[in-house]
Amino acid sequence: MTVNAFTDLNGLKEKNVAQLESIGITTVEELAAAVRDEAKVKEIIKTLSGVGPKTVEGWKDQLAEAAPAKVEVVEEGEEGAYVVKAKPELSSETADALAKRAVISGRRPAFKRQEWFRYAKLGEGWRRPKGIHSKMKRNLKRRPPVVDIGFRGPAAARDLHPSGFEEVLVHNVDGLEGIDPKVQAVRIGGTVGTKKRMAIQERADELGIRVLNRMV
Repeated sequence: MTVNAFTDLNGLKEKNVAQLESIGITTVEELAAAVRDEAKVKEIIKTLSGVGPKTVEGWKDQLAEAAPAKVEVVEEGEEGAYVVKAKPELSSETADALAKRAVISGRRPAFKRQEWFRYAKLGEGWRRPKGIHSKMKRNLKRRPPVVDIGFRGPAAARDLHPSGFEEVLVHNVDGLEGIDPKVQAVRIGGTVGTKKRMAIQERADELGIRVLNRMV
């Protein structure tokens, strides 16, 4: 989902364009840099009418391609050098689906179990409402939202890591065999010890495979 103008952003109205200009933001690139600055984000929320934190968070995802983060270039082998993380090879359809999923996730309500506010012992973990007298189950007005298929994201982006990679769980070095580094990334199992974890990371670096939960 390419952003060429302010009006391409979800939740940004014509009147907000003038409000952005009043705080010195006149281009999409300037807005992309501003949404990554915590102080600027607070100023944007305070200045723009009808815009809240979730809306700005959705803009941040939409503008990720418009103004990629700056990376300092250092000589290879220099200590402390920043290594750019591997990116997946995505089709335009998948890239658009990931962008749409980020927007949908930003506006998806928090699903809490029935009467979570009344009995502390219930907790906020989701449980589908039951009972023939449950008004929440019947979706009556002024009741909390109920999990429904309509809240799901695009099927093309389902089960993908936010970076766009397909996650593959590995527990040893042999698990790296057969991984396609162009579309797959690995996640090391939580029960794997430090010594074996380091060996997996070293072998993954040799094969050009991205490790999603690196130790270093």
